[in-house]
This record gives sequence, structure tokens and C-alpha cells, in this order.
Amino acid sequence: MNTYLQIHPKDNVLVALQDLPAGQQIEFNGSKIQLKQNVPAKHKFPLAPLQPGDPVLMYGVLVGKAVQPIQEGETITVKNLQHDANAFHEKDANFQWQAPDVSRWANQTFRGFHRADGQVGTRNYWLVIPMVFCENRNVGVIKTAFEKGLGFAPAEVYNEQVNDLVNLYKSGNLDAIKTYKAPEASAEPRKNAVFQNIDGIKFLIHEGGCGGTRQDSDALCALLAGYIHHPNVAGATVLSLGCQHAQVSILQEALKKLNPDFNKPVLVYEQQTSGSEFNMLSTAIRDTFLALVEANKLERKPAPLSKIVVGLECGGSDGFSGISANPAIGHTSDLLVALGGTTILSEFPELCGVEQELINRCENDDTADKFISIMRAYESQAQSVGSGFYMNPSPGNIKDGLITDAIKSAGAAKKGGTSPVKDVLDYTEYATKPGLNLLCTPGNDVESTSAEVGSGASVVLFTTGLGTPTGNPIAPVVKLSTNTRLAQRMPDIIDVDTGSIISGQKSIAEMGEDILDFVVKVASGEIFTKAELLHQDDFIPWKRGVSL
Repeated sequence: MNTYLQIHPKDNVLVALQDLPAGQQIEFNGSKIQLKQNVPAKHKFPLAPLQPGDPVLMYGVLVGKAVQPIQEGETITVKNLQHDANAFHEKDANFQWQAPDVSRWANQTFRGFHRADGQVGTRNYWLVIPMVFCENRNVGVIKTAFEKGLGFAPAEVYNEQVNDLVNLYKSGNLDAIKTYKAPEASAEPRKNAVFQNIDGIKFLIHEGGCGGTRQDSDALCALLAGYIHHPNVAGATVLSLGCQHAQVSILQEALKKLNPDFNKPVLVYEQQTSGSEFNMLSTAIRDTFLALVEANKLERKPAPLSKIVVGLECGGSDGFSGISANPAIGHTSDLLVALGGTTILSEFPELCGVEQELINRCENDDTADKFISIMRAYESQAQSVGSGFYMNPSPGNIKDGLITDAIKSAGAAKKGGTSPVKDVLDYTEYATKPGLNLLCTPGNDVESTSAEVGSGASVVLFTTGLGTPTGNPIAPVVKLSTNTRLAQRMPDIIDVDTGSIISGQKSIAEMGEDILDFVVKVASGEIFTKAELLHQDDFIPWKRGVSL
């Protein structure tokens, strides 16, 4: 395999594909470069000397400027490079797209849950939602009752471990405690014996609904409406205190905005008008059980692949993300778009420096102008609280080669493939146009994934180079490793290993096709993702302007 890579012909740096020792001679385009120091895998070194102010190009775009002299063959670090990116402006070019050949999947279907509004789900869940954090405890009571009563609860392997340790302690066998190993739980999904066609009851615990800004409460209601409207959801039980900012009426208005003919069952209980807590909870549990009986009548049936909506996400990114996993799911996105499907690319702080490319890919000027407006407003909000997109990379990102936000962004944008941008969505807006959609979210893994699902993603493709367990309550999250070492180290987290792109065993197109085949099996309920098996139900609404 190659030990280094120039990602784009315009780039003036190379990426180490494995650890390269100091003194090694690199031959590139007829020139010889001697490495001045060890270059760790995923890090970069320049092809020619750089002086302060000189630009650094990766993926063919500006990703930073040197702040001190950098010799050819010297490792680029946060000490010698700072973030810089190209400015962007109105759409100034027409975009032509050559769609990939999708004849192989032309007549293929997946088995999904058909909803009355025409959406098709990949799962069939019932939701229990608090309108305000004051109801979290009551939601917890319902959660315990239903999960244990219906068998949806995770395996209690850790409870059993503590019980074993207590018994060993009581018997005075401290040596046995030191060597005790808990038995691992089964990795098989736990199917419910009562409701065969229901994948589970999910609980959207959150810390919002009151005490913050009205903007945050309104956004929370819109996000919750997106989850109830979602094709993976049969209906919802809603608990309200009564006096909070996030009123049930706002939620109902948001549902009507998504679908004027909305007709899913939504059971609402308000504690301040329900009498005792016991009366409210026992009534809610009884009514929810009866609703589950009806939801269980829905069965999986064939649907065209155009009914799949895929979220494109990354988290715990590394220097290989933009070389392997991200472009691989970008090709998957192109395949789905060519089949009439819908994909959602989010994380606006991680599009910094590639805005102009995306603007020019927008289908029309109005779409492009909306993207420009949202990007500039978001950056302005971040700067108003003493931050900025340049502060987006995490310590883990930087350690593994993503030195600036522009480097991270140029690689992150590869998740969106090469297709036209059909629509630009502000936070909580729902995807209704087939094709690639851009959705305004922060770069935070869970906030962004929560938003993509709230905008309609029925499966999420989540790339990671460092390893993250992020999942979602109602949509399966497929975790793709950028490198094989991670897949081997965290096999209970990773679903798909794209490291064969780095080793040269597979092309990006081949891997993208494999991922689409995997998505179809996940969408059909033939495969449950590692995040699902771990009950990794992460849900965090975005408090706008605070998070990158």
C-alpha cells in the first residue's frame, strides 16, 4: 500500500497513511523529500518550505496559513499552522452532475412500515415525551413499567454483576472479587413476545421546555413534532406539567405545519389538571397499552429505495475521515439520490471553507441564498459569545491530524457526495424534497444526529475515526470506522469498516455500494445496528447559538 497521499492535485501537503519515521525519503512527482521528524499516521507535511502567511491547501481548498517557517517534510501542527478559509458569496456557476449508474438497484425494495401520509419507516416505535424537564421523573416511571413489563429493557448484566459482587463480599471472598469477570450480555436484539411488530417504546428525556428562551422552547416543540411525524413512529404519549413555556398547543401547531391532515394518535396528559400523579400515570399507561395494540397491527411491506431518508453524520473524526469513510458514504448518498431517495448533510460549522462549492451546487439562487444567510447568521452568533467556527475541532480531532476547522470541514463535506443541493433546511425544518438536503445543526454529534432524525432521517450513517457510541432513540445509526485498527479495537461499536480504502483493497465507489447494501438490510429490519443493540438512545435538543 501507499504510505502517503496527495488528496487533490492542487494540495501542497501530503497525508501520512501510516507512521513515517524521521529521515525517511519520500519520492513524489520526481522530487525527493526527507522527513525532518516522525510524521504520525493521519498527519500532514508540506511538499515545499512554507513561510509565515503562506497558504496550506488540502482537498484543493485553503485550510490554513503558516504562522512560522515550516520546512518541507516537517510535521504540520497547531503551533505552525492556523485556521484560514476561502470567503464565499452568491451562486456564480451552473452545476452539472453525472449521476452514478444505479441499474443494479433499480428494482430493489426494502421492507418498511407504510404510514398514512406516504412515508415509510425502517422501524416501528411508540414515543413517550415530556414537554418539560419537570416531567422526566414521571416519564421514567412509565419507562420502567413498560420496558420491564413488555421485555424491552436492556439485559441487566451489570445488575447481576453487582449482585454477584455483593454475595462474594458477604462471604468474605475478596480475592474472588479481584478476579471476577461479568458474563457478557447477548448481542441479539430482544424481540417482544406481546407486540411482534413493535420495535420498542422510546423516551425522549431532555432538560428543556422552560426556564430558557422562548426561542429554545419553540424549537424544542418543533423538534418533538418532527419525531412524532417521523415514519419510524406509530404515535406518542405526551406528559405536560401545564405551566411551562413549551405548551402542548405549540406542539400541536408544529404537527399541523408538518402535515395539515396529521392523524397519528397523540395521547396528552397534563399533571396540573389530572389530580394525583398516580391517576395521571396509571391512565397514561392504560391508554398507551391500548394504542400499542393498534400500532402492532402494522406490518413490514415492500417499498422502493426512494422512500429511505439517510442522515450523513460524523463524530470523533480523525485524519482519515475525509479520505475513507466520509467520501464512501458520500458515494452512498449519490447512489440514493440517483434512485430518488433523500439524504441530509448537517453540521454547518464543519462546512467552513467549502461553502462556495456547496453554493454553486444549489439547484437555484433562492436555495443558495438561504444557505448563505443561515451560515453567516450562525457564525455571527458564535462570534457574539466569544467563539467562532475556527474553535470547532476537538482535542481528539487535533491529536489525530485535524489541525484546523477548515481541514476538518473539507473532509467532513465529503459526506455529501457530489449531487446537486436540492434544499437547505434551518434547524427543525423537515426534509420534503428528494435529493441532497443541507440542514443547519451544530457539529456536536448528538445534537446534530438528533436534528437529522427530527428532520426525517430514517437511517443515519455515522463515520468515526476515534470511536463514539452515539445512537438515536428512533432511527438506526450505522457506525462506520475510518480505519481498520478502530474497528478491531471497538467491535461492539463499529458496524462497517472502511479501512480497506486506506489499505487500497477497495475503492471509494466499491465501499459506497457495499454501504448501500448494508443500509437496505438495516432499513428492512434484517440487521440491527450496534448502537441499537447497546440501547444507545441519545437525544439532545440544540440550544441555538451556544453549541458548535
